[in-house]
Amino acid sequence: MRAEIIMLMACTLDGKIARNRNHYPDWTGSADKRMFRALSMNAGVIIMGSRTFDNIGRQLPGRHHVVITRFPERRSSKAGIWFTADSPRHIADELYNQGYKKAILAGGAEINTLFAQAGLIDEVVITLTPRIFGTGLGLFTKELDMELSLEDLHQIDTHTVFLRYRVVKRHAAGPVGES
Repeated sequence: MRAEIIMLMACTLDGKIARNRNHYPDWTGSADKRMFRALSMNAGVIIMGSRTFDNIGRQLPGRHHVVITRFPERRSSKAGIWFTADSPRHIADELYNQGYKKAILAGGAEINTLFAQAGLIDEVVITLTPRIFGTGLGLFTKELDMELSLEDLHQIDTHTVFLRYRVVKRHAAGPVGES
């Protein structure tokens, strides 16, 4: 068994999650920030890359942090931060073993790609923010083919749209549940 992985990202209308790798996520509105807090507090754990963690600049209260890094010797003196170079599968399995049924995947694009390539993203939740960057980082760094099924769509403030998709998992016999 493994923790369910929910990719949660704020995205511009042109599909960008940041202007560049060091862009502090200050461009989203308060409704997006409230949504992120509520969903990540509910899950209890956030998975992110070390650049995303460093860009945020602090541990977010009330949530366990899994920080994926190329430097697993990196440590924190604070409880609730796990620096790791483990595979996405190992991380999802270990979180489940620790009692987490869900985990929020909070990026960045390289970490999102690792989990997508491993087939571990179960839901994609996007807050579509009315900004356009023109260039910048997309949700992923490599070509993928993920089929999604829309589960929820609603406006969370006068300008921001919430989208929740379930990832369609296909097996040799067809979609899950088919024989």
